[in-house]
Amino acid sequence: MASFKEMIAYRKGFEMSQLVYKLSKKFPKEETYSLTDQIRRSSRSVTANFGEGYRKRRYPAHFVSKMTDCDAENAETQVWLDHALACEYVTKADIAPILSLTEEVGKLLGHMIDHPEKYCIYPKKP
Repeated sequence: MASFKEMIAYRKGFEMSQLVYKLSKKFPKEETYSLTDQIRRSSRSVTANFGEGYRKRRYPAHFVSKMTDCDAENAETQVWLDHALACEYVTKADIAPILSLTEEVGKLLGHMIDHPEKYCIYPKKP
């Protein structure tokens, strides 16, 4: 892979964050500095951490750490979606496509965490 932007996990994570952004526009103004801000940050952090982690592929432990951060932000996004549903800002139908993407992203990240050797670049020995 030439770029982290070509990775399926990144592309799906980016799509998810864009759907979150569009959906969060429906949230009431009183949620601007709490739910709206938090869900946008967590969803965007998935891809931000992914880009950082991809650049650290020479260091498997650091790569796994960053992919774990991505997975945690992905889970946080799911929690904020649960809150939006519980507060009746959205419906199950509204969040279903986003939750589907978070599940896909979580599985992809899980594979990367469990099998860093398939993604990391190991320095060539002289």
